[in-house]
Amino acid sequence: MLHGGSFGVMFLAIFALVFGFIIVALVRGVAQWGKNNRSPQLTVDATVVAKRADVSVAHHPMAGDVTGAHGYTHTSTTTYRVTFQVESGDRMEFQVPGDEYGMLTEGDVGRLTFQGTRYLGFERAY
Repeated sequence: MLHGGSFGVMFLAIFALVFGFIIVALVRGVAQWGKNNRSPQLTVDATVVAKRADVSVAHHPMAGDVTGAHGYTHTSTTTYRVTFQVESGDRMEFQVPGDEYGMLTEGDVGRLTFQGTRYLGFERAY
């Protein structure tokens, strides 16, 4: 059985761990953003070789229901990713907006524009 002091120490340790993960994620995000801004904008010949959509679902108790007895609302977020192969044979995966994801098909050939890990666009060759 945990004593009050042990619970407090465990709570603080878990809180510090979660807070630490959040800080690390924020620092990595800001560092990647800065690296992308310092990278040159490149446009290269590329082929769409793969597409995938990652869906995450969250369940929330309905508003005003503290017991959860009346059900949950569900929200989902979809992240769209496309893998391009460039002339050298290297493959690069980018997160793309949903409207562009829908317009791309595996096998499409064209010009990929990117800056670091940031997708800027794909112009299909006709």
